[in-house]
Amino acid sequence: MDYQRVARSGQVPEGVVRRFFVGEAEIAVARWAGRIYAMSNYCTHLDCLLSSGHATEDGLLCSCHGSVFDYESGEPITPPATKPIRVYPAKEEEGEIFVRLPPDAVSADGPRRRHLGVTG
Repeated sequence: MDYQRVARSGQVPEGVVRRFFVGEAEIAVARWAGRIYAMSNYCTHLDCLLSSGHATEDGLLCSCHGSVFDYESGEPITPPATKPIRVYPAKEEEGEIFVRLPPDAVSADGPRRRHLGVTG
């Protein structure tokens, strides 16, 4: 399981959360206190996009209903979420952000690319 390049460091400024894709995996990458964190992009409460939320002192804040998740463990700190999100090792080297996703990263409870339905 190797680290994969996700973005340039400047794409995730301090206090910001961004959405990135690694193949079929959809992840949220946040920066707080100079550190990079990577996690599933979906809240375990109602499947809202965590990349629409905010990086805070306490953890990653979901913008839908206010759940906050610990950056390192993924555990919910603030309800209504009661289940943890998946977190992934992340690092920065030479101005690039890298994330290590396990082989099962694209699963029912892991990061996945949302497919839009065709209407007509």
